[in-house]
Order: sequence, then C-alpha cells, then structure tokens
Amino acid sequence: MATYQDPRPYDVEYIENPSQPELRELALAHTPCVLRSSVGSVNKVTRNKSRVAKYTYVLDTEDRWSHQIIDPEKGRALIERQRQYIADAGKLIAIDGYIGLGPRALGATWLYTPEGANIAGMQQILAFPREAVEGEAARKQPFKPTFRLVYTPDLRLEDMPGRQAILVDMEDWTTYVIGADYFGESKKGVLRMLNHYIYQQGGLVLHAGAKAVTRKRGDRVTMTVMGLSGTGKTTTTFSKQGDLTEPIQDDMVALWPNGEMSITENGCFAKIDGLSEETEPVIYRGTVSSEAWVENAFVEADGTFDFSKGVLSVDDVKRLRDILIATGSKAANVDQYIAGEVRAADIVDARGVPADGWDFVVWTQNGRSIVPMSEIPGAADLHDIPPVQTMGILNRDEGPDAATPGIVRFASPQQAAGYFMLGETSKTSAAGKERGRTRSPFTQPFFPAKHGLQAQRFAEIAATMPHVGMWLMNTGYVGGDANDVKAGKALKVKIRHSSAMLEALLSESVQWKVDTDFGYEIVDVDAPANADLVAKVPAELLEPRRFFDKEGRTDEYRAWVDAMHAQRRKFLESFSVDADIIAAVCG
Repeated sequence: MATYQDPRPYDVEYIENPSQPELRELALAHTPCVLRSSVGSVNKVTRNKSRVAKYTYVLDTEDRWSHQIIDPEKGRALIERQRQYIADAGKLIAIDGYIGLGPRALGATWLYTPEGANIAGMQQILAFPREAVEGEAARKQPFKPTFRLVYTPDLRLEDMPGRQAILVDMEDWTTYVIGADYFGESKKGVLRMLNHYIYQQGGLVLHAGAKAVTRKRGDRVTMTVMGLSGTGKTTTTFSKQGDLTEPIQDDMVALWPNGEMSITENGCFAKIDGLSEETEPVIYRGTVSSEAWVENAFVEADGTFDFSKGVLSVDDVKRLRDILIATGSKAANVDQYIAGEVRAADIVDARGVPADGWDFVVWTQNGRSIVPMSEIPGAADLHDIPPVQTMGILNRDEGPDAATPGIVRFASPQQAAGYFMLGETSKTSAAGKERGRTRSPFTQPFFPAKHGLQAQRFAEIAATMPHVGMWLMNTGYVGGDANDVKAGKALKVKIRHSSAMLEALLSESVQWKVDTDFGYEIVDVDAPANADLVAKVPAELLEPRRFFDKEGRTDEYRAWVDAMHAQRRKFLESFSVDADIIAAVCG
C-alpha cells in the first residue's frame, strides 16, 4: 500500500499554494494561448482538445493493466528529461490538497511549471484544502501526500507519439504529465491512481456523478449517475427531482460495501457546449463569473463568450490566427482560409465534421469550465451523505440505429452489472473528433488494472446492497442525430425528458413491462398509471420500437437488436465476465 510521497522532490523555487488571484496573474503572465474575457476570467485554448489515452503509459514490464505499458527504463529516461526541464525552469507551482473528505480522504500534491498556471488554478478549486481535512496541529506539520503529479505542459517529446507522454508509476503513486496542455490530464492523473488504490482497499471508483434526493415520501437517498464524458452526467447530476435535490459530485465517487459512498472533488469540470442560463443556470453562472477558469470556450472580439460557436468566419480566423497556429493548426491552411482560397463549404461536411487538417474551421465542442461546490446553490453537506439507494448509467445513443429506450430498469443485479460493464454510448466531442458507438467498461477509462476486475468487484459490493435500484437512461437520440431531428426523421431526448423520467423513477410510480428483446424493463406506455409520464415524454422515446414501426423502419430495428446481442456477448466474453452476467444481458 502507499507510502507518503515527498511533496517537494526538486531543487527549485516553489510558489507555495498561491491564491486564486495570484494563479490568475501567473496564468496571464506565463500561460500561452490564453484569452481574458470581458469579465476578467481566463480562457485557455489548448493543443489537446481532450484527454488522449493512447499517450498514457504505465511503467511496467508485465501486461497486467488496461492501459498500455512502457519499459520502466525508457519511462525513467523521459522522467529524467522532465526533471532537467524543471531544473532549467527553476520554478514550480505547488498545490497541496485532498481527494475527498473525512476518514477516506487521501492527500495529493500537484506540481506545475509556470506555463501550467491555468491548470494549477483549476486543480486547486477541485482539491479539498488541508483545513477541510486536517486539524490545526496536523496543518503545522509538513504535508504528507499519498499521490503526486508533476506537469510540464510545454516540454515536447520529439521522439514520442504526439510529442507527449503521461507516465504512471504505480509503485511510487506518481504521474508525470509531459507535453499535454489539457486540464483533464491533471484531474484524471491523480484520479487514475486513486482508482487503483481504492480497488486495493476493497472499494470501486465509479465514473459517476452523485446527488442526494429527498423523495416525496420524506426519505433522503443518494443517486449515482455513471456516464462517459459528453453523455450528460453533469447535467443529470444537477437536475432536480423529488422535493429536494442536493448535488454531491459530478464526476467520480467511490462505492464501498453496504452502500457507503465517498467523494473525490470540491467542484465540477463542466462541459459548456451549448450552455445557456435557461437550461443549466448553475453551470452558466459559474462559467461567466469573473473568477471562472475556462478552457476552449469561444471568446468574441468584445470578450464575451459564445457557447454555441460552430463554423468560424474569416474574420474569426484572422483574429485568432496566432492562437490557432500555436495550438497545432497548419499555418498554410489557416492563411488559405483567411485569403478566401478555401471556404467552409469546401471542407466541412453536412454533419459539421471538418476534413483532416481543417479542424480549426469548426470550434471544438469540448469547452469546459470549473465550478466550485461553494457556488452551487443547494449543494449537499459533503459531511452528511446518505447511503446509495439508486444507481444509473447514461447512454447518449446517436445515429440511424439509435434505439435505446428513454429509461430502462434492470431486472437483476447481474443484468445491471452486465450493462454497467458494457458502458455503451456514442462518441461525442468530449472523446475527440471521432464519432460512432463505443463501449467502455463501467464508463471508466481511468481504471488502470484489467477491466474485468470491475465487474467482479461490483458484483461483490452489489451483494451487500440488495435493495438498491439500478437503471439506464438514453440522453441522446432515437432513430438518428441532430440533423435528422431537424429533418423530422429522428427524436431527441431533451433535458426536460430526462428529468421527468428520473422523477417518475424515484417516485416509484412507474408501471413497467418486460422488453421482449432484451429482458430488461421499460415503461408500459399504454398503462393508465403512466399517463402523466407519457404526457411529458413521447411514447416513441420510452419505447423506440414504436418509432421504428411508425416510420416503416422495422427491419432496421430488428437488425439493431441482432447486432446488439452479438456485439455485447463478444465484448463481455473478451473480459472474461461471469456467464450468469452475460446470460442476463444476452439471453
């Protein structure tokens, strides 16, 4: 098990736990490609538009990880290069804090060269300060972190893929981030190590938001919501159900036997594409605050944000030319676009996806902001978290064969374990430029050990909490995508639909029926008891088979059913999942 790490391992000057205003000034002085908004907040435009798993390596000679490995000798040579870069810089920003609160809290130290000041500012908000965990006497002693992360954004590695590497030393509980400039590598760098640490302690870290809900009958329960980036996990976590909803976490929690849950972060890293005050007031107000840290938002010439920016105009590209080139766009392509030699219509397809080499023409949809828990109205008392009583997973289904019901109740813990293990969704901008259906065990790409262990551990914990309800919700589409919705050929699951479905689920007022194709339970849209829900959510979203039948696309639906059974069985078998779990999913 972990020993404490040296929080100051380099012989350089340390900027010790600077304040937020000091970090903002450091970012404006040292961080490249930052724009100051009209309210004074800092927006960083990054080279990496998302985390890149293919550049992450665990130091080991044995293939016992879900991540790729790198020979420790080669890894240490890269780490030595980073050490020399730090020595040449002569200065590090040091952030000390905790992952979580209470007896399960674990200390962490994050170290950044000055060009990473914006990342340090964001990380400081998410970490719990020492005074939230330690008593006065302990705070007078040197800090003793369990985890350590060292981040050098602008050290590029010419001999490594992508000129970058995220090196994970599980023996020393230290992650070295070299050449990446996206905040997610800092956030997930320590959480990845936490995953392994918690597993060794008998728990399981879930890539899940959590909220406390006081139901209309008066009891207070915790709901967890699993989901990959871009599925609506944060939005669902902050939506209101019951008489009172109190957000707890938006990204990762640890599940322990008997429904105990421990937390990880003191704020949320929210997706801001399409953000508006009407649909997500908490995230919106936090993002437009003068004290916000923002990443990859589009900033207009007057300093205001456009959270729905799509194709850039010639004037936009001309104004942002230096930043676009500095973050990886080809200068020749940028200048061709400015000169009018290439138009957006020539390089952006009907679905809004740019051709290779022209990504800069369409602004990234993976803008993010940091919102501290202290700015979230009605957030739960993080020292008073009720036991977990309901657990769900989100699938943002999209495409012509998108046919996942709006909400599903699992018929057994084995079936829930199987669908949680599948971790299905469609790739979104949070996953990069790629699109299409994907599967990620427990929606958890940050679990470093072999993924099959997650299903085994979840089954062990689930056996200790038999009264916990488990479900799946589609937050995407039925029958197509956004363009198809505009053309009247598909349906969109809207935020109000999701909230209504969860409200009905929590009230335990839904009359369910068995889906004959998959064996899970779906809303019986013909039952009088469900009339109020069907008035709020179209029947075709609750039972997509009806949509495909109505549109004369029954053959497409049947093909989807057959494909899902075959693909799911193959996926689960590839991780050596128990036969009873596979049978519960695939029949």
